[in-house]
Amino acid sequence: MRAMWWKQVRLWHWVSSAISLVGMILFAVTGITLNHAAAISGTPVVEVRDAKLPDPLRQKLSSAKPGLPPAVEEWLKTTLLVVPANVEWQSEDEIYIGMPGPGADAWLTIQVDTGAVHLESTSRGWIAYFNDLHKGRNTGKAWMWFLDVFAVASVVFCLTGLLLLQLHSRGRPFTWPAVSVGFVLPFLLIVFFIHR
Repeated sequence: MRAMWWKQVRLWHWVSSAISLVGMILFAVTGITLNHAAAISGTPVVEVRDAKLPDPLRQKLSSAKPGLPPAVEEWLKTTLLVVPANVEWQSEDEIYIGMPGPGADAWLTIQVDTGAVHLESTSRGWIAYFNDLHKGRNTGKAWMWFLDVFAVASVVFCLTGLLLLQLHSRGRPFTWPAVSVGFVLPFLLIVFFIHR
């Protein structure tokens, strides 16, 4: 029975490490880049585009509240290559669409009376992209689910690893002192070096 139990612990440790491997590497690397963000310079790239909404589509806007008519959405997709998500009516004459994303931000305005469309997008580069993935910033529901699955797999990996340390600790006398250092060190740093 005991051998079967340890076999299950090893299996769960192996499976959880396979699930969390890429996430752990990504989070370790982006942890470093986030920790040294001031030292990593980046130049945001801003792109501005203007267009004019055709009159037949512009006339459909007044009855579109709270969203946009499908024909206007399709025109924005084909003309400006944007997918409008958060549509806000700023006033009777202006529509604002925010389109934030990881490592980037974009917004679009439509003047209802004239049909003038203004798009401004800012890209902060690949490091900012991966940093935002680390934080789950503007990443959507699919990435949020990945983060949850990754977090659970990481907890299973750590707990089964602790059980495996227990199994092999008899022949390795430095096991528990090393675990103790890993447990106590963060608390000592918090107490003595992080001040409010």
